[in-house]
Amino acid sequence: MSQELNNPTSSSPLQPMQQEQPKKNNNMLFIGIIVALLAVVIYLFVNNNKLSDRLAAAQYQFNEADSSRRAVEADYQAALVRLDELVSKNTMMDSLINDQNSEIAKLKSQINAIVRNGNATKAELGKAKKLIAQLNSRVRTYQERIAELEKQNADLTDQNTVLTVERDQAVTENVGLQQKARLGAVLHASNIRLTPIDLRRGGKKEKETGKAGRVDVMRITFDIDENRIAESGTKDIYIRITDPSGNLLSNAAYGSGVMTDAEGTDINYTLLKQIALETNKPVKDVSADWKQDSDYQKGTYNIELYNDGYKIGGGSVTLK
Repeated sequence: MSQELNNPTSSSPLQPMQQEQPKKNNNMLFIGIIVALLAVVIYLFVNNNKLSDRLAAAQYQFNEADSSRRAVEADYQAALVRLDELVSKNTMMDSLINDQNSEIAKLKSQINAIVRNGNATKAELGKAKKLIAQLNSRVRTYQERIAELEKQNADLTDQNTVLTVERDQAVTENVGLQQKARLGAVLHASNIRLTPIDLRRGGKKEKETGKAGRVDVMRITFDIDENRIAESGTKDIYIRITDPSGNLLSNAAYGSGVMTDAEGTDINYTLLKQIALETNKPVKDVSADWKQDSDYQKGTYNIELYNDGYKIGGGSVTLK
């Protein structure tokens, strides 16, 4: 017993308390470290969220700015297209556009500088929009001027159309008046007779006959009625005689030839008789004789008289 009490290495109640104190200190240290780490983590987490928000905001602002720039560029291109269309479709605008070409070039240069700048600010894009509005205003001015010029052209076209119609009507009326005057000047024959004559005593005595075998001469007699329009002077009367077979009696040696009717058709005639006409006075008992070498046929002979291309009378006689 006395040895145990005197042995300093023997266990005593104070030793466990001395070992427990360091363990508590270690635990507190660990807890402090953990708390510090959590604080760091929380700080980093919060800062990371804020950074993400700033990046998202920056991206949004960039996208919005880029979208605005593209919108401005699209408006500018649309204005250029409208301007080019006006110039290409209407040459009348060349002088107007050339007069304002320096102003347009200035606007385009300023807009181009902003549109091509990928980092253009909101204020610069706003300025570009105002410049594009000015350019569009010029385009509208051109459009209004073109509409005015087109209306003037349309009015001139309408006036020309009216003048053309009036001219054509005047020409038609003039032609009609000329035709009426020409028709009015055409002579009219009346009292037309075709007389078969038998010549006797060497031609000193004449006797009318109805027998084909005795006919020596066909005498055509007619009157020309008075005409108030026809001018005084020598007038040509073309005589056509056809035999019972419908053949024209003709012989160039006896004065037969070709005339042209009112429709431009060439027509053979038997005789040409010229008369002296005085305006508004008739010509009575005009006569012309037709003599042929061959014998006359039995049947009906027809006569037609023409003046100035128009038929002016006719008659017939029948031989037995």
